[in-house]
Amino acid sequence: MDRGSLRGSKRIVVKVGTSSITYPTGRINIGKMERLVREVSDLHNSGRSVILTTSGAVGAGVGKLGRMPESLPQKQAMAAVGQGILMQMYEKFFSEYSQSVAQLLLTRDCFSNPERYHNSRNALFALMEYGVIPIVNENDTVAVEELKFGDNDRLSAMVACNADADLLIILSDIAGLYDADPRRNPNARLIREVSVITPEIEANSTTRGSSMSSGGMATKLGAARIAMAGGIPMVIASSDEPDVLRRIADGEDLGTCFVPHREGYSARRQWLAVGSAPAGTVTVDGGAERAILHQGGSLLPAGVLRVEGDFPAGSVVSIRSAEGREVARGISSYASDDARRILGRRSDEIAGVLGACDFEELVHRNNMALV
Repeated sequence: MDRGSLRGSKRIVVKVGTSSITYPTGRINIGKMERLVREVSDLHNSGRSVILTTSGAVGAGVGKLGRMPESLPQKQAMAAVGQGILMQMYEKFFSEYSQSVAQLLLTRDCFSNPERYHNSRNALFALMEYGVIPIVNENDTVAVEELKFGDNDRLSAMVACNADADLLIILSDIAGLYDADPRRNPNARLIREVSVITPEIEANSTTRGSSMSSGGMATKLGAARIAMAGGIPMVIASSDEPDVLRRIADGEDLGTCFVPHREGYSARRQWLAVGSAPAGTVTVDGGAERAILHQGGSLLPAGVLRVEGDFPAGSVVSIRSAEGREVARGISSYASDDARRILGRRSDEIAGVLGACDFEELVHRNNMALV
């Protein structure tokens, strides 16, 4: 990928991790936060729209209360204390550069629920239209396990998809993706560009982040998968690199760039690909998999091997290969019981099995997104 193409990015999501804005004690690193705010403000002044996805609420709470959380309720309490501190600091620094900011606290169901997905999307667009810089964080105060993103790397990728961003920049305490852990192997080499996340890359990227964070390189690869599937380039770079945001946005070869697979989806397909929560699983044979991936085809009952889960018609289902790899997500035309009755059947046999043929496809191409 020609990094020069990033110069045309008009809407940029910047994600900053806990270690990039706090000390190991959990307290805010004022120097680093001020430098981040200056760079984001400079990007905004250049005519670009910027969304900042930030970690640090729990860490700031730990710094204030002087103890580490040992349970989910304690983590929620730390976040409740720390989120106010975090936003107070951001508001202070951004106001010094004459920027207006807004806080958005999101949970997983803001993306899995289509109505909330579009509401949050509309809110982001309205804020950017007013020239406001949205500051997004996971709502750790109210999140429970089934609502958690687990890390703000994936959150930033989902926000980038929701906002139709042109570029996602993840700032970290490491310069990018290496072929080995650079903290343990001094001969580790920085990988400048990734177009396919291979099993080898995943095997070399199992490290966690700092004690205050929930992420690590593995979660950044998860974010890269989401961004690449949504047609958005993503760059991982060090937050300690001088003027890092402007240099990346100007096309400089910094960090690791993950090259997207395709053009961006419409908002509806974007939600299917990265936000929806499947109600069931449909496993397909090799022919159906090839038709979906390479021929732009719909999923016909003839290519279905099995249907798992109980769901009504109109539910989102995960479409998987015979080996278990997720291929796509889509909206099922049939309820699970009827889908099981017609699996493996030709379209002209559906009426004989169900009494009527309302749809020839189990999942129509227009209601499907590759993942």
